[in-house]
Order: sequence, then structure tokens, then C-alpha cells
Amino acid sequence: MKRTGLLLTLALTVGIALGVIGTQALNAQQAPMKRTVLIKTDLAGIEGKEAVLALVEFAPGATIEPHYHPGEELAYLLEGTISFEAKGKPPVTFKPGDTFHQPPKQVHSVKNFSSTAPAKALAFTISEKGQPLTVPVK
Repeated sequence: MKRTGLLLTLALTVGIALGVIGTQALNAQQAPMKRTVLIKTDLAGIEGKEAVLALVEFAPGATIEPHYHPGEELAYLLEGTISFEAKGKPPVTFKPGDTFHQPPKQVHSVKNFSSTAPAKALAFTISEKGQPLTVPVK
């Protein structure tokens, strides 16, 4: 009888532990944005400036908090539909094939309209050498 009780207690403890681990794994959230730098290079004839070409992926349903880029940014939306809202301006919707430009330090936020698929953009930035690609705004 003691052995059955011990096995039952052990099975229950293992089951609870697996349930907690499984719940944590299911609730782990994907980062709202992923930026993969494809190339980063100095610009010939433009002292102190660098160019960055990056693939930017917005997670399904993600809202990217207000931020800015220290340099000029040009973007081409590859996949998905996003809402782009620059501070003080109404939101603009972009679809695949759309392009847009952001002047330096323009505070903006982005939302991926799809709750099931990521949105992807190709972003080209020119800024002072050594600057971060994005700066969060509180």
C-alpha cells in the first residue's frame, strides 16, 4: 500500500512539473520585431557615414513601441500589411510592394495587422558611423 501511495505521489508531482513547464513554453512570446543586418559598410567618399541593409520582421499581431532611427531610412514592404504612425500624423497603411522614407529622428510606431503571419520589410539606413539602428522613445 505504501508503494502505491509513493508511486501515485511521484506521478502527480511529475505531472504538475510537466504542466508548469508546458504552460511556460506555450506562453513564451515571440519578440515583436527582429532585425537581421544583411550588410553594414562604410560609404566611400562620405566621411563618418555608414549604410545598413536589414531584413525587418514584425511578429504576428505585434505593435512596435514608439522609436526613431538616428539616420535616414528607406524601406520596402516585402510581406504583410502594416500600420505606420509617425508622431503627430495619422496612421498610414502599407502593403507588399509599398515603399516609404523616414527622416532622421522621426518618432514612429508600427503595427502588424495580421494576427497569424509576420510582416517583412527590407530597410536601408544611412547614418553617422557607430549609431544604433533604433532608439526607443518613452
